[in-house]
Amino acid sequence: MTATHRHTRSWSDEWEQLELFRALPGDLVPRDAQDLMAYPFFSLAKSRRTTPIDFKMGEIAIKVEATPDHGMATIWDADVLIWAASQIVQARDTGLRTSRLMATTPYEILTFTGRATGARDYHRLKAALDRLQSTSVMTSIRQPNERRRHRFSWINEWKETADANGRLLGVELILPDWFYAGVLDEALVLTIDRAYFALTGGLERWLYRLVRKHGGRQDGGWSFDFKHLHAKSGALSPLKHFAFDLRDIVRRQPLPNYRLSIRRGPLGAERLVFAPIPLDPLERATRRFDLSPPLVDKL
Repeated sequence: MTATHRHTRSWSDEWEQLELFRALPGDLVPRDAQDLMAYPFFSLAKSRRTTPIDFKMGEIAIKVEATPDHGMATIWDADVLIWAASQIVQARDTGLRTSRLMATTPYEILTFTGRATGARDYHRLKAALDRLQSTSVMTSIRQPNERRRHRFSWINEWKETADANGRLLGVELILPDWFYAGVLDEALVLTIDRAYFALTGGLERWLYRLVRKHGGRQDGGWSFDFKHLHAKSGALSPLKHFAFDLRDIVRRQPLPNYRLSIRRGPLGAERLVFAPIPLDPLERATRRFDLSPPLVDKL
């Protein structure tokens, strides 16, 4: 018995054309796609969002649209894509053939992302797959001509398999070309700390991914203007509330492996400064951060 979830657009028979990739067992290293870390692709709220994200900065254009039935894919739903990227990179690095058609179990995805595995969690995962499949993305990123746009959903299709009694056996899903191509390019994937999955706030999750993308292990750290961060987040909250939430994150210091602080720029505007925390105790005691971190508002 199978239940298939398709986008309203007409797709080719990809189920028959693509070779099936079965998820690898074991505790894989979490890996994230850099494009998804740097730009606003997901809702940061747990409540249903249907207001589009319409982002333009330089040559980069992104538009994300949601359906009223499911709402926009959230940054928690994006954990499924982190799982998929981790599987693809691990398989590629061990010489295995990868595919956009992936077979797994809800248990494997839930445990990888640090979730519980009760019936409620299975239902939440299915709702996440629905949002990923129904959210429409259009972007100029990685297009040969800046005027061209690539439109896709985070999941082309997904289906669940069940036995005669209705007991869920597994899940199969088809990833879009745009995401799959980015993951296969080694330069476009970064490892992330597994503690990321324990972050509960949408803004702090988004901020960690941005910091990990731009901060790396730069000794002097980096900084962003609050207004620039607000634009890159795609958040619906006004700048005043966004700034209040950023200050609270700085106060709590929840991001793994990074230290956050706030400084005033030359014109008095607040800037968020982030720098890596040395992992070695001796290095942590002796290392000093540069007091003038690079400005990266145009990244």
